[in-house]
Amino acid sequence: MKRRNKNPVLLMSVGVAALLLIGFLLLVTFGATSYRDVVDSQYRNMDTRALTAYLAASLRANDSFGAVTVREAEVGTVLVIADPETGYAIRFYRWNGQLVEDFAREDAALMPEEAQIIAPTERFEVAQSPEGLLMVDTDAGRTLLDLRTGEGGEP
Repeated sequence: MKRRNKNPVLLMSVGVAALLLIGFLLLVTFGATSYRDVVDSQYRNMDTRALTAYLAASLRANDSFGAVTVREAEVGTVLVIADPETGYAIRFYRWNGQLVEDFAREDAALMPEEAQIIAPTERFEVAQSPEGLLMVDTDAGRTLLDLRTGEGGEP
């Protein structure tokens, strides 16, 4: 009968290798999970900021004397950015849980079915002070814009 010698060094080497392998797998799993969470957080942050950034950029690009007005319509609050030279306007308003934008004659009826969807939002509130400060409040947050020329300002 053959007698087996259990070499303690061999068992310890296999044990250390198995422990290192398990540690490596746990480290890779933890790293991948952390990376996924960070990327998801960045995308959520970008999605949140995209709506307010789009509104701010549109307002800044078209800000001229008397161009920005806030109106009430059957769909609710409407933010109007008019071009006095052409008579056309960009109009932002909430319809069916979405912030939409349309481009039409300033005095034309709203056509929400044909408007471009900007982003989902359950809240769209706009207030303008006589000094030209505009506050836009959506699900993405509140944006305060100091218009270059407000209704009460000088051209």
